[in-house]
Amino acid sequence: MFVHIDIDCFFVSAHRTLDNSLFHIPVAVGGRSNLNIFSSKKEIRKISENSGAFVSTILTNEGQKTFKEYFVDENGKIRGIITTSSYEARSYGVKTAMSVNEALTLCPHLKMLPPNYPLYHDLSTKLKEILVKEIPLVEQFSIDEFFGDLTGYIGDDEIVEFAYYLKKKIFNELKLPVSIGIANTKFLSKLITEYAKPDGVKYVGADNIGNFIKDIPIKEFPGIGKAFQERLKGYGIRTLGDIKKNQKLFYSWKKPGIDLYNRVCGIRDNKLTIEREKKSIGIGRTFDVIFDRVELKRRVMILCRYLCFLVKKANVNPLTYAILIRYEYKVKSKNYINVNRIFNEMDFKNEMVKLFESTDNHKTHGIIQLNITVSNFAKVNEYTYNLFEYESDTKKRALTNQMQKLRNKYGIDIIKSGFEIKK
Repeated sequence: MFVHIDIDCFFVSAHRTLDNSLFHIPVAVGGRSNLNIFSSKKEIRKISENSGAFVSTILTNEGQKTFKEYFVDENGKIRGIITTSSYEARSYGVKTAMSVNEALTLCPHLKMLPPNYPLYHDLSTKLKEILVKEIPLVEQFSIDEFFGDLTGYIGDDEIVEFAYYLKKKIFNELKLPVSIGIANTKFLSKLITEYAKPDGVKYVGADNIGNFIKDIPIKEFPGIGKAFQERLKGYGIRTLGDIKKNQKLFYSWKKPGIDLYNRVCGIRDNKLTIEREKKSIGIGRTFDVIFDRVELKRRVMILCRYLCFLVKKANVNPLTYAILIRYEYKVKSKNYINVNRIFNEMDFKNEMVKLFESTDNHKTHGIIQLNITVSNFAKVNEYTYNLFEYESDTKKRALTNQMQKLRNKYGIDIIKSGFEIKK
């Protein structure tokens, strides 16, 4: 038997653990692209220790800022989008991904809060610690979602009682409300959680799953994206019940179709992912349009410094570097290079600046977003690097490691290259 635990309105609920005045009123947390990493102002920025929290790993002091300091720009314009809203706010039509400006139009007395990522990481870590003590196998699926496998540990006749016990324990220790879905397979438990919200428990036994899912729209099942939804509608498939009736069709689509069919029907979906192997590491920022290429290259260098910190933290050696440039007018350009070197900050910055220059195909256009990514991690003791550069690369890696130690202790901004400092 599987349980899916989801923290209700997590970011809002997290703030409520610190401030009782936020209960029973419309509250929303909004986010802006964290552009202060490009600022020359002195500020301590650190990396979260919780690599499984699935949100910003760069922790700064947004949570300490006022509405005006965070949401209002230098021109007096309200910026940002809604990331989480309370149920009180949702009753006014406030939704995730809505602009803060629109949300305040719908609900003028909405309490808007800047994000407090250190708080979210801390509560997510503490919740996982509680679950690991209570459940034999736990998978963290997102910052506020967890799966638990109770097979052979809790009987079917005791599972609901155990879920309520778990809810009470979490609230007593962390002051966080959670909803719990229970089913005989993993992704059905996640689906069922949506019907347990808010702050409830719902169990659907294996014998009742077919009747339960038959009228649920396909868009509600986790993992069915918009493009696939449209494809299914072309076959007249609009509900999960329709999927269940079309086994031959889904099995003809080989592994993707078979996996989806089995998940929806509760077949062989019983394996948790306890550890997630990183396939890539990336960082990016969106900003108001910039034409100045010197400033853009400076921003590439800063993003490289942060990404280098994350790479060293993960203890991997990437062999592929990629960049995505988004221009105004919905134009974009992307490119990548493969290298055969021991990763170090100096060469990485140089390669990425050159990659930016060669990828910037629309030099008359302003740029609104930069994203850089590394992937294709070399396996330890199974890869041969460029022998002609090996000695030099080893020395540069040692220097990068020393800088990493200083940044771990004093913050990522303690050491910068001269080009990163805005004149």
